[in-house]
Amino acid sequence: MTGQRRVIARVLSEAEDHPDVEELYRRASQLDARISIATVYRTVRLLEEKGILERRDFGGGRARYEASEPGHQHHYHLIDVDSGHVVEFEDEDHAALMEALARRLGFDLVSHRLELFGRRMPQKAGGSTGQD
Repeated sequence: MTGQRRVIARVLSEAEDHPDVEELYRRASQLDARISIATVYRTVRLLEEKGILERRDFGGGRARYEASEPGHQHHYHLIDVDSGHVVEFEDEDHAALMEALARRLGFDLVSHRLELFGRRMPQKAGGSTGQD
């Protein structure tokens, strides 16, 4: 792997959000000004083909990315349609339900994905939306 690709891979592995290619380019080029947007596109495609990176479609017309995490707990995404903010969460009950549903239909579940889209509920006076 070239030095520039290593920088891009490092930016991806350190990302705590789900950046699109332009954001990856912005972050990587701050570390190495020689990195071009074309290099970022090629690297993202390569990492995706190798299963190191996962493409996500959260709306908005741009693919967003996150590092694959084999062996880690499966997680889901809740996307705020107004801000684009992505909340990651885990739900063992949902995972068990998907497993049971696949079995009931005669399948061995290989993978599944859940992406919820919503709007933040307005806070009530003196109350909370459930998000701390």
